[in-house]
Amino acid sequence: MGGEPSVAVYEARAREWMNRRSRNYDDRLERFAARLAADTEARADGGRPGNNQAAGEQTPGRATGRRTGLSVPAGDKPVADLGCGPGWHLEGLPSPVLALDASRAMLAEATAAAGGDGPLRVAADLRTLPLRDRCLRAAWASRSYIHLARAEVPLALADLHRTLEPGAPVELHLFEGDTEWDERADDDFPGRRFSRWPEDWLRDVLAGGGLAVEDIEHRDGVLLIAATRLQTLADTVAPNMRMLICGLNPSLAAAAAGVGFAGAANRFWPAARAAELVSRDRDPRHALTAHSVGMTDLVKRPTRRAAELTAAEYAAGLARLERLAERLAPGVVCFVGLAGWRAVLDRRATPGPQPRRIS
Repeated sequence: MGGEPSVAVYEARAREWMNRRSRNYDDRLERFAARLAADTEARADGGRPGNNQAAGEQTPGRATGRRTGLSVPAGDKPVADLGCGPGWHLEGLPSPVLALDASRAMLAEATAAAGGDGPLRVAADLRTLPLRDRCLRAAWASRSYIHLARAEVPLALADLHRTLEPGAPVELHLFEGDTEWDERADDDFPGRRFSRWPEDWLRDVLAGGGLAVEDIEHRDGVLLIAATRLQTLADTVAPNMRMLICGLNPSLAAAAAGVGFAGAANRFWPAARAAELVSRDRDPRHALTAHSVGMTDLVKRPTRRAAELTAAEYAAGLARLERLAERLAPGVVCFVGLAGWRAVLDRRATPGPQPRRIS
């Protein structure tokens, strides 16, 4: 995002933008801080953050993106303001706070406002966060992901999911509408670009990103979203993939590791490498960005056994998958394992090409 047109505008006109704008969403900020306070109290009482399904059992996993990054001591994880701008919301977030923005000019304004005891500040792209796995306690992102093209948001949310601990509260503010990545004719800071979302499409993308939506408020053309980071796998998807791999649902081990088919005895990754579908072991992001091979699951809830899944979950998962395929148009959808396909489409299915299309 650092080289994108919106960032260039903020780099050149940060102070002018501040003078023409004011802080919004104080009520949402107070509500978000209250969620964090409730989580802190639950931790003090020996509970887990978020709801039980969101937190789940956690086993520390290795870094899944093959990237080094910032980390903090366990028990002292920060709350991130992603796309913090001049830092208007930082004082409303509980310490420690991490302020991240793609514009160094905006970070300089946040630094000046905070004084000597300000938050940790990071200049970075929302699409590739330079943070270690599960190093964040929560994330606030007010009108920052709006500057990404819609096609980029699923993978950006997957990276956000990677950096958050299970059960972490999340607040996202995105524009409502239906545009991929356009300029506004009436923008007083021309050159910026914005994406806009229909609510139903955005809900699918958030579910694919491993986030449980608590509520969505419509306010003056903005979708104000309260969500929770689930203990599951996030989709790694983009338009026009060569192949979309669809697993049945994450195992508990895969959800904890943050990588599908993560078990040492699982044959998927060796087979995918042998077939030259991918070139790195257990690296779904690289599979997408280098080989145009995406990954999703029919059902997002992790279980010990497939028998724990319900018919309703299969039906809802198939509907989401079909919407995903219609919007992203992968060349082929490959189901790994016959159980899911047989459960929802064809009890007599055998391995190989299927007559039923997913689209």
